[in-house]
Amino acid sequence: MSLREELAAFAAAMPTRMPAERLAIMQRATQSLTDSGIVERAAKVGDHVANFSLPDATGGIVSLADLLPKGPVVVTFYRGGWCPFCNMELRAYQRLLPEIIDLDASLIAISPQTPDNSLSSAEKNALTFPVLSDLGGEIATRLGLRFELPADLRDVYVAFGNDLPRVNGEKDWHLPVPATYVIAPNGHIVFAEVDPDYRRRPDPEAVMAVLRDFTRIRSAA
Repeated sequence: MSLREELAAFAAAMPTRMPAERLAIMQRATQSLTDSGIVERAAKVGDHVANFSLPDATGGIVSLADLLPKGPVVVTFYRGGWCPFCNMELRAYQRLLPEIIDLDASLIAISPQTPDNSLSSAEKNALTFPVLSDLGGEIATRLGLRFELPADLRDVYVAFGNDLPRVNGEKDWHLPVPATYVIAPNGHIVFAEVDPDYRRRPDPEAVMAVLRDFTRIRSAA
């Protein structure tokens, strides 16, 4: 089963897992975010990404500038380890990690949650690539991905046991829109997919196609 099929199957079963009123609130919030124009404002293909350094789940610091000389970097922004759709995506990339490495590329995942909670996500999903903490959402803000959750959606998340201010170590209710980028060694974005609907993620094969193109170009040079 592909990632998109796995996500679609889980989304289709959501009405059986939660009260209809909560699902309606979540759907309204997703539509409102879509209508806000956040996708148009987010970083896109051709944009340059300035260097950033973020803590990983084990106390280290990972810098984009250290990764780019080795080859392209796949960056996936996810909401947090509490999000089942995010976990499915992270596991899908973990399965592809050996091929990503063989293509001289790097993979990092970024969320607003604290390093301790990132560590829990990494352990739960058996991740061996860097899982980074964008505390305060600085990088997500820079790339135009950060948004504030509406009050009724916050209540739904609290009812689910998802206390995002605690998980993210801040007082506000902010998240990044799920987004996947491939950043070329020159720092420019060559692949971008940003989707306000948290139930959808790009097919990792589209990312792999971009990485394979880099390998072919490099081999032909």
